[in-house]
Amino acid sequence: MINTTQDKKEISKKLKEKAINEGFTISGIASIPGSSRLKLRTNALNRWLSNNHHSEMKWMEAERRKNISSLLEGAKSVLSVGFTYINSEDNNKDKIFKVGKFSQGEDYHKVIYKKLKNIGRWINLEIPDCKWKICVDTSPLLEKAWAEESGLGWIGKNSNLISNKYGSWFTLGFMILTTDLVPDKPHQSLCGKCDRCIDLCPTNAIVEPFVIQSDLCIAYHTIESRSKTIPKNIEKNLNGWVAGCDICQDVCPWNKGVPHNNTFETTPKEWIKNLNIESLNWDDKTWEENLKGTTLKRIKPWMWRRNMKANLSKK
Repeated sequence: MINTTQDKKEISKKLKEKAINEGFTISGIASIPGSSRLKLRTNALNRWLSNNHHSEMKWMEAERRKNISSLLEGAKSVLSVGFTYINSEDNNKDKIFKVGKFSQGEDYHKVIYKKLKNIGRWINLEIPDCKWKICVDTSPLLEKAWAEESGLGWIGKNSNLISNKYGSWFTLGFMILTTDLVPDKPHQSLCGKCDRCIDLCPTNAIVEPFVIQSDLCIAYHTIESRSKTIPKNIEKNLNGWVAGCDICQDVCPWNKGVPHNNTFETTPKEWIKNLNIESLNWDDKTWEENLKGTTLKRIKPWMWRRNMKANLSKK
């Protein structure tokens, strides 16, 4: 039981430190229901959905995404964490086939979940009366809005969460808690007048600052779209991308010189580093074996072949 303001401050500090000790790069806390900016972010989501910018990603329409309290009864606080995935070995330069940096190592869903589960065990000892729920990517949650609210960073014009110290090369995880904790100050936007991500997106997918039109996005077409072919206007701009796209992050000034996380969890798989034209001859079993343990298994074998052929069609 947390009885005093000092107790609350102390346990909040220890919780964030525990997250860092588990291997997260950054951690912060937000109170539920959050500040007025959460309402603004929810309104922005509604506009994005009403414009059908989510294309085939119908799961984004889940009403529960707009109400964090629906995910855990009695929710009062959120622990937000960021796991850096950029590794000094994940270089796409001059490669015939390119894979998004976020997916070159171990499946980040499992990596983050395991670390948060360890934090949950710690909470069970330190705050026995606190219930908690882990959310990693697949949960209907306004993730980047809550990360921003927790002070981890700000939502950039490319819609990625950006930290002024760690850039945007990290994936997010959350623990919803039934204990009232001391919140961090929400982060302010530091994009300023910079429009590099907008100007250098080859398909003009960032239709206005902070708004991505999915059916113009290379990452969407190589990972999410189940269409048998890739549209010509996307195909001619693939430039090697077969799984995701890092362009809007590669050109972001905040990503220059950020620290790498060279752990086994982020080290690129050998088959990814050596992906080439011969990969087109792999059968489904070979693909499935290689994709095991990675977040890339979301891309089915036939989709890999589709993406590769689309890249080769203009060569």
